[in-house]
Parts: sequence; C-alpha cells; structure tokens
Amino acid sequence: MIVKDEFLGKLRRYFNLNLYEVKIWAALLSRGVSTAGELSDIANVPRSRSYDVLESLEKKGFVVMKLGKPIKYIAVPPTEVVERVKKNVRKEADESVKRLENLKSTDVLQELTSLHTQGVELIEPSELSGSLRGRHNLYNHLEMTLKEAEKSVIIMTTEQGFLRKVEALAPVFEELTKRGVKVRIGAPITKESEKYVAEISKFAEVRSAKLKARFIVVDGEEVLFMVADDKEVHPTYDIGIWVNTPFFAGALQELFDLAWKEMKPVTVKN
Repeated sequence: MIVKDEFLGKLRRYFNLNLYEVKIWAALLSRGVSTAGELSDIANVPRSRSYDVLESLEKKGFVVMKLGKPIKYIAVPPTEVVERVKKNVRKEADESVKRLENLKSTDVLQELTSLHTQGVELIEPSELSGSLRGRHNLYNHLEMTLKEAEKSVIIMTTEQGFLRKVEALAPVFEELTKRGVKVRIGAPITKESEKYVAEISKFAEVRSAKLKARFIVVDGEEVLFMVADDKEVHPTYDIGIWVNTPFFAGALQELFDLAWKEMKPVTVKN
C-alpha cells in the first residue's frame, strides 16, 4: 500500500490519530476486511503494536471486529466515521464544559481566586502589563477587562474594528450599561457601519471620528492599545499591549475627552 505522508498527516490532524493508527486505518480501508497480521505487513507497523492499534480504532468507531477465527476487522465507511468523530467531539466538549461549570461551586476555584488576589496585591500596579498576540487573544483579554469596568469605558477604533466590537462585545456593553458604566466609542462611521450604530447606541454613545487609532481605556486605569493598522496586519499577527497604569491611562483619557468634543455625533435612523 502506497500512501503519501502528506495524506497521512492530514488524517492525523482531522481525526486526531497517531501515526500507527492512520497507517492501519488506511490499510484496512484499502482492503475492506483484513487480519491484524495482514494490516501490519501492509501498513509497515510492528505486529506487536497492530492489535493495540486496532483495539484503539475500534473504541473510536473506525473499525468493527468480525466474529470468527482468525479474527478479522471490517472498515467502517469514512462518512460514518466522520459522523462518529463529530459526535464524540461534541460529547467530550460538553463534558469538559460541564466540569468547568461545576468548578465554579467548588473550593478549588475559591482557592485559585485567593491565590491570584494575594499575588496581585504583592506587586506594583505598573508591573501589571503584557503583550497579546493574535486578534482572538486580544478580544478574549478585552472582554475580560471590560467585564471588570466600574465607571467608564472609552474605545477608539477603526471602521472595521468598530464592526468587530459590535458583533463580538454587544452583550458585554449591554451588561455594562445595566451596571451604570458609561461607554463611549469613537470610530470612522460609514454607510456600512450606520446600521451597527443603531444596534449599539442603546448601550454606548458613538461618535464619528477621523482620528486613526486603536485603544481602549477602562476606568481611567487600564489601557489596551494595538500597535498595528488592522488593514495591514493579518489577524493572527495583530499585537496589543495591555498596561495597568493610572498615570498613562488618565492622560490618554484626557486626550480622548478633548478629541471627543470634536467628533461628530451619529444620528440613528429609525
């Protein structure tokens, strides 16, 4: 059996199998029904491992053991394998989520929170800083930071950044409004983004700005600013800097307040 390494690599990634598993599975697919010894020879897998590998594949739903002697194995149709793998992934994901949800009511989370609180108290606020790579990580950290806001949130962003934030963070803005946190957003507003303004204006004040910048200030104490133009950088390589420093955050907020007066209020059309 000649199967390209590139193809085997794809099988490993898609189905989360090890090298011996994909070799045995591909060999069995090419035969339909076969013994462990035959598959070992075809796939160039040690005979001492072939039985363990087939047992693993059977548990995962890739093969079926045929009754009789000698023991033979039947290949499950690939389309059925895909459905079985999807089902198992969903089941494992649901179980993982359930475990994490249950963690909230245990002493473990309380102890972890206590450790974190004590650790934060031991360092200077100015030392709480870090860099974040990748837009996915940036938005995860941004959401966490926004949820901790107590007084105010100011956001200066680009046209596309505004659309992304409305789509990803609208529920967070709604929750902030319920807690009395004032949210202001400055961004270039176009015809395309006007409908997004209507959606978010219930939870945040939006003004049209010509200023080209990407930063967020929370409570005049924390800042998250992006160092690249989002039109020129791939989301995977987008980089943000997060700092907890009231001096810098307060200064940036004052500059935003001055610019805010020059920004054009956006009229929401019903």
